[in-house]
Amino acid sequence: MFIEKDIIQIKDRGSDIATVEEQVNYFVNGFPFLQLSKAATVGDGIIRLTDDQIATVISEFDKSASEGEIALLKFVPASGAATRMFKSLFSFLQDDKKDKSVDEFFTKLKDFAFYDDLKTSLAADGNNIETADEKTIASYFLTNKGLGYGELPKGLLKFHNYEDRSRTPLEEHLVEGAKYANAGSNVQIHFTVSPEHRDKFEKLVVEVLPSYQSEFGVRYIVSFSEQKSATDTIAVNLDNTPFREKDDSLLFRPAGHGALLDNLGQLDADIIFIKNIDNVVPDRIKQDTITYKKALAGIVLSYQKRIFAYLEQLKNQAHSALLSELDSFFRTELCVVPPADFDSWSDDQKAIYFQKKLDRPLRACGMVKNQGEPGGGPFWAENADGSSSLQIVESAQVDVDDESQNSIFKNSTHFNPVDLVCAVKNSKGELYDLKKFRDPLTGFITGKSKDGKELKAQELPGLWNGAMADWNTLFVEVPLITFNPVKTVNDLLREQHQ
Repeated sequence: MFIEKDIIQIKDRGSDIATVEEQVNYFVNGFPFLQLSKAATVGDGIIRLTDDQIATVISEFDKSASEGEIALLKFVPASGAATRMFKSLFSFLQDDKKDKSVDEFFTKLKDFAFYDDLKTSLAADGNNIETADEKTIASYFLTNKGLGYGELPKGLLKFHNYEDRSRTPLEEHLVEGAKYANAGSNVQIHFTVSPEHRDKFEKLVVEVLPSYQSEFGVRYIVSFSEQKSATDTIAVNLDNTPFREKDDSLLFRPAGHGALLDNLGQLDADIIFIKNIDNVVPDRIKQDTITYKKALAGIVLSYQKRIFAYLEQLKNQAHSALLSELDSFFRTELCVVPPADFDSWSDDQKAIYFQKKLDRPLRACGMVKNQGEPGGGPFWAENADGSSSLQIVESAQVDVDDESQNSIFKNSTHFNPVDLVCAVKNSKGELYDLKKFRDPLTGFITGKSKDGKELKAQELPGLWNGAMADWNTLFVEVPLITFNPVKTVNDLLREQHQ
């Protein structure tokens, strides 16, 4: 299947032939569907916090953060291009196709935070934004003739207007970081970016950091990384043979956000906040986001403390009373149900099982009430070792042709807004090797094309799906107001972004 020059190409990318052959096997055999047990609901897999509980966990978190007891970091996947935000505008500019969203864009143009920049860009070439035709405006908006928004990542677009300035998502994340990822006045924020845009991100940070540091009295430590080419996956033809470029080289494609597990695994912090680049709001409605981010972090710290205590007890003596207590802790709080024959196991076997299950990365995932959004949600699912646990599950992982499985998936009450707080160190303060806790059988296969030829592409287990399948997981209900993604440019016209 692979010839000598293919092997050289694979090695040059930082991968190995065994990994690529494994990817081809997944194309041939497919990925198995996840077996859902039931949807996670409030009281049965999803925690609903009372006001008193929120106050308590936030107080403990604030104390640890302010006294410098824990290192905090905010992790923001920001490599995605904004091209899909402007799909309708591109159709209008290139093919004269106009729909209601295009009409709305031009009718409410002054309501966008980028309006003044667009006005200035047009004026530089002698165009008046008030009298210019729509095609000219669209051209100056989307292409490098003007703002070039159609070729920029979301993180660098003007999203929100303020009295004295407008802000990009990158800046909104800087502000958020000062509010909840502040450890002893140090704010660490890490953005994953695409190589072609990294210099633009770095330039913006240099420009804006002094003013935000002064405003919030903090020291920002901003870092960047790029998705590694070694995590790209091979593409194949429809018959599962390797897809070859015109020069006969193998085609590799970015493997989705699951590839960012490598980036996440190299960050040294006690608590890591994860949130997508486009899920930001203006200051006037940030408070709920700040409150619940701190609450999630407080819950993680609380559970981590208990987990570490149990691990210490297991070292000393795994007596029956402790094993019984652990059994209850797993079933009712960590939401892990042991294999069906667990009761017949010896005490030593049970102790080994509990030790292994406790000694894992920990995450708290915010969940919002389901409003019909596409994407994953919280479920109880069966694992390869016979246990069942909480998983964030995407529709591609479910056998929708199975009536009972489809019913469970469709009747879920909550949705995953990508709002995570993670603890990635063990009781000795050492970073976990995160790759050991992913489920390699939870990848995706999608149909794509290149140079007019159809192909099949493969995504690695999703960052908050299969890549974290073997983590200890807590699902916590968070308010819908904390979920305000921007999928199309006109989403910026919604009240939450004005």
